[in-house]
Amino acid sequence: MIEIKNEKEINSIRISAQIAAQVLESLRVMIKPGITTLDLDEQARREAKKLGVKPAFLGYRGYPAAVCVSINSEVVHGIPSKKKVIQEGDIVSIDFGTELGGFFGDSAISVIAGKAGQKERKLVTVTEESLYKAIQKAVPGNKLFDISAAVQAHAEANGFSVVRDYVGHGIGRKLHEDPMVPNYGKANTGPDLKAGMVIAIEPMVNEKSFEVITLEDGWTVVTEDGGLSAHFEHTVAITEKGPLILSKIK
Repeated sequence: MIEIKNEKEINSIRISAQIAAQVLESLRVMIKPGITTLDLDEQARREAKKLGVKPAFLGYRGYPAAVCVSINSEVVHGIPSKKKVIQEGDIVSIDFGTELGGFFGDSAISVIAGKAGQKERKLVTVTEESLYKAIQKAVPGNKLFDISAAVQAHAEANGFSVVRDYVGHGIGRKLHEDPMVPNYGKANTGPDLKAGMVIAIEPMVNEKSFEVITLEDGWTVVTEDGGLSAHFEHTVAITEKGPLILSKIK
C-alpha cells in the first residue's frame, strides 16, 4: 500500500534526507585517485555520528558498511574495502541513507575521480539529467510510470540503457516502501501520483546493455558485459505545488 505522508512527516523525512546529502557532499570532495573506498565509508560514519543520524544501510539485511561505493562497471551495492583503490578517471557512485527519529532519507551521486574521460563524463551527465527529468514528472495527476518513462527516454536517446533489476522506491518510516519506482516503463500507466507520496527516484544507467549480475559477495551488482554504469538518487515529495526534493541541501 502506498502511504500518504502529512506535512509534519514530510518535514521529518526532509531533515533526515538533507543530512544524507550533507554526508554525500563531504564524500564528494574526498574523491580523488589514491584513496580507498574504505576511506569513504569511514568518513561517512564519522559525519553521521557528528550529525546525529544512524547510517541506514549499516546492518540492513546484513549489509556490512555504512555506504555503498560502486566503481565503473559496478552498478550498485559495492562494499567498501581498503583493497579498492580509486584510480584516475574512475566513475565512483556513492549511495548513502540516513535514519533520524524514525524517518529515512536516501540519496546517491556519481563522481569522476581526477581527469574525466569523454565517455565517462557523458554517462554521468546523462544519468543526472535523467534524474531531474524524472523529478519533473513527480506531480499530482501524473502516473507513476511517467517518472519511469522519463528516465528511459533520456538515457536511451543518448545511447545508454537503464537497469531493470533494481528500482527506486517509496520511503518514509521504512527505507523501502511501496511503490517500486522502475527506471523504465510506459508513460501514462501505473498508480496515480498523489500529494503526500514520498519516493526515492534513482536512475541506474549503463554504458552498454542493461543486464546485470551479482558478484560472489552477495551484494555487489555489476554490468554483465563490463560496461560502465552511473547512479544518482534523490528523495522527493509529491506536493500540490510540484515536486519537492528533500535530499537537496538548501
